[in-house]
Amino acid sequence: MITKDQKQSLIQTYGKNAQDSGSTEAQIAILETRIKDLNEHFKKHKKDHHSKVGLIALVNRRRSLIEYLKKSDVDRYKTLIQKLGIRK
Repeated sequence: MITKDQKQSLIQTYGKNAQDSGSTEAQIAILETRIKDLNEHFKKHKKDHHSKVGLIALVNRRRSLIEYLKKSDVDRYKTLIQKLGIRK
């Protein structure tokens, strides 16, 4: 689970300012962190199928936000993909 401090630092890093949690880059960064945390969770709890449904929902939401960013501004898309290390 992502803590409040982690979320705030992600917003400061990827948002336009410290209060900008709604920007596409900040939302993608927060989703990426939650997805990584869930992947670590599944290493211990392999049969947690309920959380896998939530993971799939997070991945789909991240994918749609990435596609939106790619359509609207390619330069921001490329820099975000490089910063987060997402393969595309």
